[in-house]
Amino acid sequence: MFTANELAKKTDVPIFTIRHYTKIGLLKPLKNKQNGYKMYQISDSTRLKFIIAAKNLGFTLHEISEILDRANEGNSPCPMVREIVQIRLEENKRKIRELKNLQKKMESALDDWSKMKDSSPNGESVCHLIESVAEMKN
Repeated sequence: MFTANELAKKTDVPIFTIRHYTKIGLLKPLKNKQNGYKMYQISDSTRLKFIIAAKNLGFTLHEISEILDRANEGNSPCPMVREIVQIRLEENKRKIRELKNLQKKMESALDDWSKMKDSSPNGESVCHLIESVAEMKN
């Protein structure tokens, strides 16, 4: 058994992350009856490594909690994991499309702006560069 500091060193995870995961119930250390310290076991180290791996795959802490709960109940979390990743992949594809469209808009605007002179705000205009893009939409 080891303290949060020892777990942090052993796993190379910041202590504040371990404390946060403990606070929200992802890690469940035992309490040392003599000094009240939270004591972590080898299984907590394994669990922490799982949490970090899941975070690196894009799972939220809430999703990770659900996966761990399902596993603790003796049920396979694999179908849920596949479903979450499938949904996330579709979301990512949509976001990439949106970012590509934004990239094109920005490149086009910058190209147009390179032909325009600078101007100062005059009470009716703040920045005519941005306003020129808004005018193009109308």
